[in-house]
Amino acid sequence: MFVQEEKIFAGKVLRLHVCTMEGAEWLEEVPEDTTVEKLKERCLKHCVPGSLEDPKTVTHHKLIHATSEKVLTDTKTVLEENIQDRDVLLLIKKRAPALLPKMADVVAEEKRKQEQKAPDKDAILKATANLPARSVDRTVTHHNMRDFQTELRKILVSLIEVAQKLLALNPDAVELFKKANAMLDEDEEDRVDEIALRQLTEMGFPESRAVKALRLNHMSVTQAMEWLIEHADDPSVDAPLPGQTPEEAPAEGAASSAEAAAGPSSEEGGEEAKDELTEIFKKIRRKREFRPDPRAVIALMEMGFDEKEVVDALRVNNNQQNAACEWLLGDRKPSPEDLDKGIDTNSPLFQAILENPVVQLGLTNPKTLLAFEDMLENPLNSTQWMNDPETGPVMLQISRIFQTLNRT
Repeated sequence: MFVQEEKIFAGKVLRLHVCTMEGAEWLEEVPEDTTVEKLKERCLKHCVPGSLEDPKTVTHHKLIHATSEKVLTDTKTVLEENIQDRDVLLLIKKRAPALLPKMADVVAEEKRKQEQKAPDKDAILKATANLPARSVDRTVTHHNMRDFQTELRKILVSLIEVAQKLLALNPDAVELFKKANAMLDEDEEDRVDEIALRQLTEMGFPESRAVKALRLNHMSVTQAMEWLIEHADDPSVDAPLPGQTPEEAPAEGAASSAEAAAGPSSEEGGEEAKDELTEIFKKIRRKREFRPDPRAVIALMEMGFDEKEVVDALRVNNNQQNAACEWLLGDRKPSPEDLDKGIDTNSPLFQAILENPVVQLGLTNPKTLLAFEDMLENPLNSTQWMNDPETGPVMLQISRIFQTLNRT
């Protein structure tokens, strides 16, 4: 019997179940060495009459293996795609690519976006050019957008002068001022930032050691942490901070001189008390003298700046290193000399502050003067004095008066 050679070497024939999206189903028998493209042509010839007349019909369809959800590659054979007997294949028409937008549509869309944009400054000025101006002749202020923190320093400088004059008229001013000063020193010695302390203790540092580190580093968590690490093996790390006896000695000397001055009731005694009060003011100012952050000084000097320039920059910017660097690189405004200038005493703002009853009463309290002195050299302490029951109402009234006049 004669057998054709091609039948002898033919590959295995697979029976495949083919489905279309329209619901047609049939069996295709193909050798395993048949390419996917040939299989797709047979499927299209079966379900789409005349499909082979357009060569694009084959490329616009694809075969998908139902089980693996894999799109079959046209150039590979059925065997290479690992298709098994009785597998299910899906014949699907490819999704047509999105049409490119017409130029007219693009122009219309761009025009619509332009119409929806907010007007720029020139357009606003043009549209409002004919509107009547309001409050053109107001007297307060070419500083209409002044920052309160910037102006507060000038206000404090002038208020300190007024408070000193008022306290000098009080016959008991020396004693009152000493008590308030002692109370302030005690508060400063005992005061510790609870949030900063909690951060250090949560890192594992002992509380007593963390308190000492914070006091030595002006309540800075970062600097306190570095100090704790540097002194971890220091045998004296837990030693208490030295007492304030040297600083208290002048106060005791002043107290004894005050007692001596309080003896006589003559005008000479009043002059001595006045001189003593002046000395107390000087001591407070020396105690509040600005102390630059040594680390910030070193860091800025390493950038090439002179030491005096660096100290001035840190004083102007309250020991903030980044702000001081920007000041050194910028126009250096305000200058260090500007820090000691007060506000115009004839200005409506200062007159309104002095006429406020709460401020007037507060200026007769020695603690208010201490608060002003402290905020003058340590602006970051403003929050503390705002929350103080004695000085808080005064600061609140100053802020309200400033904001009211600044809006008019």
